[in-house]
Amino acid sequence: MNRDVVISGGGPVGLMLACELRLAGVDVLVVERLPEPDQTIKAGSVNLTTAEAFYRRGLLPAMDEVVRQNFEKIQEFLKSRGGGGPGGPIPVGHFAGIMVASGGVDFDDPAFRDVGPAARVVVIQQQAVEAILAERATELGVEIRRGAELTGFDTDDDGVTVHLADGEQVRAGWLVGCDGGRSFVRKRAGFAFPGTDPAITGRQAMAEFEGADGLPAGWQHGTGGLYVLGPMPGRALIVEFDGPPADRDAPVTAQELEDSLRRVSGADIRVKKVHSATRFTDNARQATTYRLGRVLLAGDAAHVHSPFGGQGLNLGIGDAVNLGWKLAATIRGWAPEGLLDSYTTERHPIGEWVLEWTRAQVALMRSDVRTKALRQVMSDLLHTGDGATYLAKKLSGVLHRYALEGDHDLTGRAAPDFAFADGTRLGEHLHDGKALLLDLAENAALPETARGWAGRVKVLTAKCVGEPALTGVLVRPDGHIAWATEDGSTTGLEAALRRWFGEPA
Repeated sequence: MNRDVVISGGGPVGLMLACELRLAGVDVLVVERLPEPDQTIKAGSVNLTTAEAFYRRGLLPAMDEVVRQNFEKIQEFLKSRGGGGPGGPIPVGHFAGIMVASGGVDFDDPAFRDVGPAARVVVIQQQAVEAILAERATELGVEIRRGAELTGFDTDDDGVTVHLADGEQVRAGWLVGCDGGRSFVRKRAGFAFPGTDPAITGRQAMAEFEGADGLPAGWQHGTGGLYVLGPMPGRALIVEFDGPPADRDAPVTAQELEDSLRRVSGADIRVKKVHSATRFTDNARQATTYRLGRVLLAGDAAHVHSPFGGQGLNLGIGDAVNLGWKLAATIRGWAPEGLLDSYTTERHPIGEWVLEWTRAQVALMRSDVRTKALRQVMSDLLHTGDGATYLAKKLSGVLHRYALEGDHDLTGRAAPDFAFADGTRLGEHLHDGKALLLDLAENAALPETARGWAGRVKVLTAKCVGEPALTGVLVRPDGHIAWATEDGSTTGLEAALRRWFGEPA
C-alpha cells in the first residue's frame, strides 16, 4: 500500500495535521495504537491562537456547545464555593498558581486587536477537541486506524516503509511522529532530545471527595507542594516536590490520591472514587530538529514539559498548522527551497519558550522561605495592569511571531481577524486551507502580481473596516502574515510569493 504520509498518533495533533494535509489533497493514513480514545484527564482549555486555528478551519460551531456546558459547570462549582456567579471575574490564567483575573487586563492592547469569534472558545477538554477533529478528518477522507501499532520503519531517499504490528507494511513518502512524549518514532529515527530531568510528582484526577467542601477553590500552597480543586466539579491537581514518581505508569489509586492531597492540604479528606487520574512530572526536553530526512515530529513527540499554564496542546496544534501546508507543498512539487526546513526554524523557538515558561513556574512553586518571598513579589507584579496584560498576552499566544522578511509591523504575526465591509471576517475565507492575498484598496496590480500563483494563493478584494490604512496583506495557509503594505505598492510582494509559494506556474 502506498501513501503520501503516514501519521503515527491519532490524538489532537495528529488529527489536526491530517486535516491540514487532506485540505491540500494529500493522501494520509493515521495509525493509533489505542483502540479507543484515551479518556484520562488531560488539558481542559485552549489559548487564543489555538482557537483561531480552529476558527480558520470552520470548527468553532462544533465546539460552541461543549464550551457552553463547561462554563455552566464552572459557574456551578464556583457558586458552591461562595463566589463566581454570572458576571463575576473570570481568571485569564495563572503563573505558578498565581491566578490573574481578566478584569485587570487591557484588552485594548494592540496585540488583541480584531481577535474575532475565536475569543469565545476557551474552556474545552482535550477529549472533546480530539472527537471533533476525528469527525472532521473522517469527513475529509482521512483513514484513521485505531488499534494499529507502529513497530518499526525503514527510510531511504525516496520515502519510508512503515511496519505495523499485524505484519502489514505501508510505503509512504513521509512519516510524521505525533505519538506523544515517549515517541517511538522519535527514538527509532534517532532524534536528539536534550533537556532537564524531573523534580516533581504531579497528580491530576476527576474524583469524588469527602471532606473537601471546606477547602478553598483555586491554587493553594501547602506542605511540600500545592494543590488546586476545580474549576470543574470533581477535578483535583496536586504537586509535591519529592522527586519524580517511582513508577509513572502504575494506576493512580484512590489511596495514593488521598494520601497526596492530605499531605499537601493538611485536611482530613477522603477519596471515595476515582473516575480518571494521571501522574505527570516537569521533565522538560526538546528535539534539536523537527526533521530528519523523511521523518518529522510534531506535538509532544517534539517537546515535553510540565502542564503548568496549559501550553502543551496549544504548542502541538501550532506545530500541525505550520507543518501541514509546507509538507503538502513539498509533496505537490511546488515548495520553494527550504520551505519544509522552515518548520523547525519557526516552531523550535516557540517550543523553547514553552519549556522555559514551565521551568520558571516550577521554580516559583517551591515552598522554601526564599521562594515564598519571590512569589509574593511576582504576585504583586502580576496583579498590576501591566503585569496582568503581559501574562494574558503570553498565555494567549498573541505575542508569538515568526522572523519573516518584511518591514511592516504585521509581518510574521498571526493575522488579526479583519472585519470586512461586506460583513465577513478574515477567518471565514480561510476554511479551505489556501493562502489568501487581500486587495484592500482595489489595486489591480496586486491580483495581477499574484496571477502566476493561482491555485496556491486566492485573491480577495475587500474593504477592511478596522484597518483602513492597510492596502494589501498576504496571509499564509497557517494564518500568519507573509507581507503587508499601507502605501498601495506591490514592493516585496513577488519576493514573498516566491519565498513561500515557489515559482509561478
